[in-house]
Amino acid sequence: MNLSLYLLTVLIWGTTWIALKWQLGVVAIEASIVYRFALAALVLFVLLVLSRKLQVMNRRGHLICLAQGLCLFCVNFMCFLTASQWIPSGLVAVVFSTATLWNALNARLFLGQKVARNVLMGGGLGLSGLGLLFWPELAGHTTSPHTWLGLGLALVGTMCFSAGNLLSSLQQKAGLKPLTTNAWGMAYGASMLALYCVVQGIPFDMEWNSRYIGSLLYLVIPGSVIGFTAYLTLVGRMGPERAAYCTVLFPVVALNVSALVEGYQWTAPALAGLVLVMLGNVLVFRKPRVVVPVNTFCKPKQI
Repeated sequence: MNLSLYLLTVLIWGTTWIALKWQLGVVAIEASIVYRFALAALVLFVLLVLSRKLQVMNRRGHLICLAQGLCLFCVNFMCFLTASQWIPSGLVAVVFSTATLWNALNARLFLGQKVARNVLMGGGLGLSGLGLLFWPELAGHTTSPHTWLGLGLALVGTMCFSAGNLLSSLQQKAGLKPLTTNAWGMAYGASMLALYCVVQGIPFDMEWNSRYIGSLLYLVIPGSVIGFTAYLTLVGRMGPERAAYCTVLFPVVALNVSALVEGYQWTAPALAGLVLVMLGNVLVFRKPRVVVPVNTFCKPKQI
């Protein structure tokens, strides 16, 4: 089950960049995000009500869902989309992939979980691999004040993503499933972003063509309903730090798709980076050795 959820998350989120690219145009980015999560929340609520699996939450559960919606389905996306205007997408991907390390650190600080050495080593290898994958893009970028602002926003977005992971983990420990918490979280996130759009005077336009509507539906169903449910289920089953290694693999899938669709050319450094990312993946998911005390085999026989 874990492997299936992991592969599903990586494949879906590794291809959503195409749909996000097709969203750019007439409709404001903020409005597109509102449409995405409002529709995803509606789909989830309908499915849960029809299947009678919508869980009842207390005030604490709703407050955590409100915070989760703000972190995962609102501020997170705004930070990354704004940062992408000033820094290369490869640099955004590298910053986002630090979620593995942030999740491990935050799980230690706030949940009291031990930080496994193999997770930290694997995360470091993955980061190094992504650096090699995007090296031409990073080396060709000229530093400016906007670069530092973009980096800061990407880091804030990553921290919000990590915080959303921990909040989901808390909800699952309280017996609430990701389907219910995602439905409420997406509804809260879309509502807060919609309020922001109203205050800022951002229009809610719509582009009625197959390209925009098709990409929106892809982001709603596979990208949000399935992708976030699969990923946050992994957070509950495997822990935030291991689940977050998905963020290192998304760009790898995206580059492979780009090679087929846009003619991306693999280089020697990029291939070396791919090897490092895969080695990091092996380290992150390697089971720690169980050391059996010697004295368990040396107990004196009872007469």
